[in-house]
Amino acid sequence: MFDREAFESDKQAEILRAAGDSLLFSKARDFIVHSDLYKYGYYWSWLGLPIIQMPEDIVLTQELLWETKPDFVIEAGIAWGGSLAMYAAFQELQGHGHVFGIDITIPENNRRAIMNTAVSKRITLIEASSSDSETFAKVAGQIPKGSNVLLVLDSNHSHKHVLAELELWTPLLQIGNYVIVSDTIVEFIPEQTHRKRPWGPGDNPMTASMEFLKKNPQFSASNNYSARSIASFNPSGYLKRIN
Repeated sequence: MFDREAFESDKQAEILRAAGDSLLFSKARDFIVHSDLYKYGYYWSWLGLPIIQMPEDIVLTQELLWETKPDFVIEAGIAWGGSLAMYAAFQELQGHGHVFGIDITIPENNRRAIMNTAVSKRITLIEASSSDSETFAKVAGQIPKGSNVLLVLDSNHSHKHVLAELELWTPLLQIGNYVIVSDTIVEFIPEQTHRKRPWGPGDNPMTASMEFLKKNPQFSASNNYSARSIASFNPSGYLKRIN
């Protein structure tokens, strides 16, 4: 009755069927657009800290953490720190690893809350620009060659900034490592009027990742995580280094 191999095989077949269903994706994006009017992505937390993501992306990320077991996680754009707590909690479970959280501004109350979590020993906060070469040097100097790295880009969502981050940080990734390009959904939804942003359709993380992929064939968005990013802020935003 509980045949795990058959279960996984059936699951993969259904994922492939779902990936070809344009109506499913259209309905999912309608939900994202409508629910954003109520800041649905703000409803969730990890270890008591807000984690501003869709539930689907939270689950996908924890699966990715479990599969790849990164020695280091580098996140650009930390907000309230819930995602940092998630990465560090998984590293605590695996018994090794460290998280670097980078943001241009880290309010003292946020810093204090993050460093008061039970997993704070695995977290380093860096208040700086994630597109600055000096920031890169500071972090890269603490990562031994050949380390398993997960990169998460969730700061300024303009094309220019995200592309600069991708070009700067991805040399740290080994074959099999991932970079999560957050908020690629911006390309597929109407320009927000209730929350003005300096990015929108044609200028966002999706356009940056597409340009990056054209120039860097050693990375691919064709993988099980991107295939399942349906009701997601990060459609096709899970990029894997393949060679």
